[in-house]
Amino acid sequence: MKVPVELRSESGELIVIWPDGARQRLVLADLRAACPCGYCRGARLRGMEPAESRPNPLELTGIAPMGYGVQLVFSDGHDRGIYPWSWLANFAPDADVTALPGTATSSAAPSWTPR
Repeated sequence: MKVPVELRSESGELIVIWPDGARQRLVLADLRAACPCGYCRGARLRGMEPAESRPNPLELTGIAPMGYGVQLVFSDGHDRGIYPWSWLANFAPDADVTALPGTATSSAAPSWTPR
């Protein structure tokens, strides 16, 4: 399993740095729209928008690694989705997000680097 060496929130994006040095910039609004939690997936399957009143701009208030992925805490208060590492590595904002695979807060932009 490929696990990032660093995660950080920067200007409305999640920056992911992989062990091979590859740097990925993921737009937070796209990640929030593709949230893999049961509630959001169910809403998308029913053709509904899970979060009607997202703050603009959307920010991260927490990043919490969970072994096989990462829990992202968004400024709209949503914190139920755990994004698997393999899913993040292959994330494409325009992909079908109805069939997805399988909290700390701070006033500073959240980041995570393994020790």
